[in-house]
Amino acid sequence: MRNIKLNATQSTNDYLRALTLDVDCEDFTVVTAKEQTKGKGQMGSVWTSKSGENLTFSVFKTNLKLSIASQFVLNVIVSLALHKALKRHNLKKLAVKWPNDILAENFKICGVLIENVIKSDKIKSCIIGIGLNVNQTNFEGLPKASSLKQLTGTHFNLDEILQDILNALALCFKQFESDGEALFFESYNNVLFRKEKPSTFKTAEGSLCTGIIKSVSSSGQLVVLFEDEIEKQFNLKEIQLLY
Repeated sequence: MRNIKLNATQSTNDYLRALTLDVDCEDFTVVTAKEQTKGKGQMGSVWTSKSGENLTFSVFKTNLKLSIASQFVLNVIVSLALHKALKRHNLKKLAVKWPNDILAENFKICGVLIENVIKSDKIKSCIIGIGLNVNQTNFEGLPKASSLKQLTGTHFNLDEILQDILNALALCFKQFESDGEALFFESYNNVLFRKEKPSTFKTAEGSLCTGIIKSVSSSGQLVVLFEDEIEKQFNLKEIQLLY
């Protein structure tokens, strides 16, 4: 495992992607940065993080043999690895909010951005970008954000937390090769935020509705049961969970 440490970069995902174009990167090459000036989140959103207080890093995973139709399983593997690594640190109500946010006590503490490299209709490799709020305690303007320190009162060693996550990632990818997709989706749905609880949603058109999250499908769609007893499936950005 190669670990490249940077003081600052626009985006660890962008840095690692550029690196893979120049050299033959080994599996689980890691790029960490104390500061990202243009950190990225899902669907073009921005991930902000205070310099030196949190973890912002990207992992290159190669030797994948996934069809494009199965690409959501990468979100499942990474989410479960993060859940596994973080539950060791006395976080309460730890859950995965579809598709791959990690929440504790209803606060977002971690975001993930996965970018795939596709060749011959197969996912050959991917870059897993992770932003984890660790020791930051001021989230002005972000009422739904928190950190490990803010929730537990403990100051954490960033290198130790990073190693915990990398170990969990390696283990989960290894287990996926032997256990297969079905068991991972079952575990993912077991830790899904707001599952089986009445919740309010906002549609892409801006209307509000009430429903119950039943599961996430193998294609990555959120399955919601509405008051009329009709189940519907939604892609990312087609529906927003309000909490």
